[in-house]
Amino acid sequence: MNLQLDAPNLGEIEQEALKACLDSGFVSTVGPFVREFEEVFAQFVGTNCAVSSQSGTAAIHLALYELGIGPGDEVIVPVTTFVATVNPILYVNATPVFVDVDSRTWNIDPEEVRDAITSRTKAIIPVHLYGNPCDMEVLMQISREFGISVIEDATESLGATFDSRQTGSFGHFGCFSFNGNKVITTGGGGMIVTNSEKAADHVKFLANQARDERRGYYHPEIGFNYRMTNLEASLGLAQFSRLSTFIQKKRLFRSIYEDAFKASKAISLQSEHACSKSSWWLSCISIDLDNLDLDELRKNIASLGIPTRRLFCPVTDFPPYRPFKTRDFPVANMLYQRCLCLPSSTLNKPVEVEKAAQKILQLLES
Repeated sequence: MNLQLDAPNLGEIEQEALKACLDSGFVSTVGPFVREFEEVFAQFVGTNCAVSSQSGTAAIHLALYELGIGPGDEVIVPVTTFVATVNPILYVNATPVFVDVDSRTWNIDPEEVRDAITSRTKAIIPVHLYGNPCDMEVLMQISREFGISVIEDATESLGATFDSRQTGSFGHFGCFSFNGNKVITTGGGGMIVTNSEKAADHVKFLANQARDERRGYYHPEIGFNYRMTNLEASLGLAQFSRLSTFIQKKRLFRSIYEDAFKASKAISLQSEHACSKSSWWLSCISIDLDNLDLDELRKNIASLGIPTRRLFCPVTDFPPYRPFKTRDFPVANMLYQRCLCLPSSTLNKPVEVEKAAQKILQLLES
């Protein structure tokens, strides 16, 4: 077996797209490919606007900045996520308020969000973890009730839906990542989507060093160098043409794992909300065994040629974020001790994934 956890799927279509970009001469941040990628992306997600960025992290940073969030403001965020969700909160000198996650979906718990709201709360950042949509109906109800903005961290969930709507289209902003391991890749890069044309125009302006091009090199505000290149966008367009195939394959892998483990009392999978359809960027399992040593188990699984990854560690366990830990997070801690991400790259063959699932099952039952 030559299984990959989350490697990109690149081929002739991508090579042709990159060659066309090179031949055009538009390789940097000015050119037609970026604009086309943004237009195609907004149409797919179902928002009025999309603005490309240097990364998913940059997209979240721009969203927070555009909302005017800063010192003294609080932003509610799940403690189970990649640190890139949290770092932009600190970039704008706001305070992250961590909450626990749901034990079934592994996503931010709406009741925890409600309990964490104070007079200083300005935004909520729900994370669609591993492509699995959050309960956006309840979260948007909370947003309206308290007048709090929502920035969806959809960096892992391109192609996932909640109530038949694409993730990223619910909040005031939605942020996506095209890192090499995501559903589609531009090598790096990200996208911020919104229904506000005014906000989108200003975000694009900020991402280009806040340069007023009508006046040459004139900068009326402090901006950022957060632009996507045309090379990246051309790759993104090629990958986007294959998105439905990628999503179909990831959902197939999830069904293979689900079928393989359905009779096991020790293994359960991350669950979908009733109204959602996950993209299953990564298929993940929770293992309920006495005296489980997850790192030792990973070594044994790796010896079978099967790569795995642990669930994201609770962010407050890392030194820079410990000062923001004001409580315990029993669900997040439990999940970190039990959960593994399994091979989910679209490079994998279904028969290889099925064999891997059977080997994992046999190992756990031995």
